[in-house]
Amino acid sequence: MNKKKVLRGLVILLILVVDIGLDRISKNYIRNNFYYHEEILPFKYNYHYLITRTENTGAFLSLGDSLVNPWRFMLLTLMPAAVLLFGLGYIILKTNLPKLTVLGVILVLAGGMGNLYDRIVYNSVTDFMLIKYKWFQTGVFNIADVSIMIGVGLLLIQSFMKDIKSKKSKAENVSV
Repeated sequence: MNKKKVLRGLVILLILVVDIGLDRISKNYIRNNFYYHEEILPFKYNYHYLITRTENTGAFLSLGDSLVNPWRFMLLTLMPAAVLLFGLGYIILKTNLPKLTVLGVILVLAGGMGNLYDRIVYNSVTDFMLIKYKWFQTGVFNIADVSIMIGVGLLLIQSFMKDIKSKKSKAENVSV
């Protein structure tokens, strides 16, 4: 077996484990130390970043929280599990992807796995971070959500870089 492929697989696994581990630790801490909807200011004199425990029984921004089974199970558990397994297989088997793409997909997968674990074990996802400004406010989110957003951001950056490189290459071919 190729050492490079083994090392690549180990790095993927390490990033997944660390990311999911941080998510698990943070959610367990919040579950064990905070009451529902209790608001804590983690930074002295900063009223824009809050910790508040909520349990999300739906998906992103509570979408699907009123679904009944079997639809709820299929759309919020079975389908995400299938997509995550496909994504993991894809990232492991497709060895010629750019590193930024690989990292982006790994972060999306880790975040998805962290939230799926909650949904399966607790029937809801623990969210606890909130950003509040007069002109901007987020929904309540968690480490897994941050991982997903960073992963999507990296994938967008990679896509833009590829697009710019492609346009530059076409321009050079036209001018020759």
